[in-house]
Amino acid sequence: MHPATDWIQYEKGGEFQPFFSPSSIFVRWSGSGAQLRAMNIAAHGGDSQVMQASKHWGKIGLCFNHVSSVGFSPRVLPKGTMFSSESIAILLHERREADDSVLRNKYLTLLGFLSSTVAQELVYVFGRVRKIENRAVSGIPISFPRLEQQQEALASAAMKGISISRRLSSFDETSACFVMPEKIAQVLYHGVTRTSLKRDAEELYNQLDDICNRIVDVSDGDILAERRSRLVGQFSLLRANHSERHLNDEILSWAVGVAFGRFDWRLATGEREAAPEPDPFDPLPPKSPGMLPDGATPFHAHHGILVDDQGHLHDLPRLIEEVLVRVNAEVPEDVRRWLQSDFFPLHLKQYSKSRRKAPIYWPLSTTSGSYTLWLYYPSLTSQTLYTAVNDFVEPKLKQVARDATALRDKGSARSRDDEKSLETLRSVELELIELRDSLLRIAPAYQPDHDDGVQITAAPLWELFRHKPWQKVLNDTWAKLKKGDYDWAHLAMVYWPDRVRDKCKTNKSLSIAHNLEAHYLPDPTTERGGRRRNGGRK
Repeated sequence: MHPATDWIQYEKGGEFQPFFSPSSIFVRWSGSGAQLRAMNIAAHGGDSQVMQASKHWGKIGLCFNHVSSVGFSPRVLPKGTMFSSESIAILLHERREADDSVLRNKYLTLLGFLSSTVAQELVYVFGRVRKIENRAVSGIPISFPRLEQQQEALASAAMKGISISRRLSSFDETSACFVMPEKIAQVLYHGVTRTSLKRDAEELYNQLDDICNRIVDVSDGDILAERRSRLVGQFSLLRANHSERHLNDEILSWAVGVAFGRFDWRLATGEREAAPEPDPFDPLPPKSPGMLPDGATPFHAHHGILVDDQGHLHDLPRLIEEVLVRVNAEVPEDVRRWLQSDFFPLHLKQYSKSRRKAPIYWPLSTTSGSYTLWLYYPSLTSQTLYTAVNDFVEPKLKQVARDATALRDKGSARSRDDEKSLETLRSVELELIELRDSLLRIAPAYQPDHDDGVQITAAPLWELFRHKPWQKVLNDTWAKLKKGDYDWAHLAMVYWPDRVRDKCKTNKSLSIAHNLEAHYLPDPTTERGGRRRNGGRK
């Protein structure tokens, strides 16, 4: 594992998904994990918890969930990945001359066998429990010479399983394998859907079990057949809601991403071909195949802000409709209502994984929600809030003021409808002033850093989100920031520099986080040699 690498993919178990399931978790590892190691030394007197099995990090291999309520779920461990004790790695004894291509074929052969129903049954010899221990897998009575008799068939089956898993992931916009929504892919790829891929997986398991039953010399009984029939339906990529409404929401959410420049609409029109599947053991790319390549022209040019404002150049509902028209998809009649009422709760749920909530499209609204700015988190800078005021809120205020003046100038000629419109404009004007003032109050000190993560970066803006559950999360986060619970965050240094700098003198991990190691003054009584194993008390 290269010591200069800043963020590293972290395999931590996850849900039941055999063959291939890239982790969405990353760990900051700059300076060979100096910050995490310092935290553990302070808490436990050593860094062994962080560095456990570190000599094997980054190698290709296989892994499986330590804890699973469904079953044994072996899958590829790509090159350059860290793993925790919740994701047990399967690594072969390497000969010095063995390169990755040789190991790759061995791992594919082993993956093919371990994915079979008969291998599942052999694992359960140690008991049908939620925790699958190392010994349950290492104790399977099978040798590589026996597997190599069917090496080509097993490796081929494993590659098919990996391809099926990749295809299932290609419909999920949060996945490293994402290409496009299912309903669009169904048209382009001649009927490929989650349902058709489920059938392919069921057929693959039948083929695998035929091969593996011959290897271990057992006959396929009713119990194995019954377990096999239930196994595919438990794939995490198949268990979620995939109703017609959900499939339509997938397209609309993708269209939002296209409008913001996140996803590439040309894949859906055939103007650009998706890249072929990479080697399953290759490090995962920084962008999914469905994302807009660096340097490519986006669908709509903007500066990280779109708006729900009919008639505006950057009106998001209109842009969504234009995306759908461009790719020959059905355009719903209520796109604006969907964006205002349905989208953010769906988006928040979709981008919440591993107890982390990380929505990337941020709706900042007036009190009534009559006017909403949509900020794109990856494009967020210290100037974004000023841009929101200068390019959106102030021009809108002037427009509302002009419309209100025109109605007032009618005097006694105003109709009842005019009076209602004038009252509405007055309310909108007051709310826009409040929004402008709130943004200008926050903007001078607001210096977002993406390494802090979505939740902390959004916390100073908590009052401007109208989705109550998310607002509460951010309010709680802001309170903890003020209290000092997240002083490792860059934002904490921005708002409370004296407190954080003072802590850096006695807390090595904080000093590393803020590049202030020169400020750290180690206490001789808490150095590694002066601590006991009971937590540091002498």
